[in-house]
Amino acid sequence: MRKLSLLLACLCLLLAGAASLFWPGAADAAERVIHKEKSLYRNIVVWEGKKLRCLTFTVKRSRRNQTCIDLKEPNRVALAYVRMMFAALLLNPEPKRMLMIGLGGGTLSTVLGKVYPGLQQDLVEIDPAVVKVAKDYFGFVPTATTKVAALDGRVFTRRAQSKAARYDLIILDAFTGDYIPEHLMTTEFLAQVKNLLTADGVVVANTFLGSALYDHESVTYEQVFGEILNLTLPGSGNRVILASRKPLPDSRTIKQNAKALAVRLEPYAVNLKKFPRRISREVDWDRTKKALTDQYSPANLLRGRDN
Repeated sequence: MRKLSLLLACLCLLLAGAASLFWPGAADAAERVIHKEKSLYRNIVVWEGKKLRCLTFTVKRSRRNQTCIDLKEPNRVALAYVRMMFAALLLNPEPKRMLMIGLGGGTLSTVLGKVYPGLQQDLVEIDPAVVKVAKDYFGFVPTATTKVAALDGRVFTRRAQSKAARYDLIILDAFTGDYIPEHLMTTEFLAQVKNLLTADGVVVANTFLGSALYDHESVTYEQVFGEILNLTLPGSGNRVILASRKPLPDSRTIKQNAKALAVRLEPYAVNLKKFPRRISREVDWDRTKKALTDQYSPANLLRGRDN
């Protein structure tokens, strides 16, 4: 399944329409930069075209959208990978407390807050400039049930663990612009995350399907959580990992949850009913690869080639 998904992703990237996965408004000749700044942590650019406004963290090798909003249909979740993250609800349909590491434009937080008005949200974003951009350009408005912490995700999880905090849903979506920060990929970090889950808690993590880290990441998650699920969609270069403290639900339960939740997510263009058939339990990674740890995390080397 992974080979087929990789092939489809590569083919779609050759199409002009798929350019928006990496280049904001690339298919829109009217695009323009409406905000640009160099924060303490990254270069931040907000692009706008006739249809989309996108947040990008620029790096030397490429530019990838962190968040996009549809200017004509602002409720619609514009990016495929963001829609994929809602698959976590198929494992726990009624979360009460959520932790999200990596804010971006705040789309996930905003939509989840509308779908679950009482959801208690702890949002962690290391870069205060990103929080301000989310508010100024992407309609992110913290509510009475939302707390935003300008902290490194590793620092927050360590402090939360010392306070015995527990979450029904943990979203891992921290990106530098190139890839996930190395210290947020290790067994030590993921063990902290696991300790923060309630008995029914779910972790959902955004990764890249074609990353040279694929095997290492998979082994790392498997070592901490046991069985994991993978979600991929045609045309997306992302792989979403789903994990839990308890045994994962069977396919029938996942389909039932998708059907029950479909109407609630439909206003946001999130079609949960197509996710179950794209969720895989297949072990399509090399289990002989080393897990990433605080002592072994050569992510800077592995991005370009597999070790």
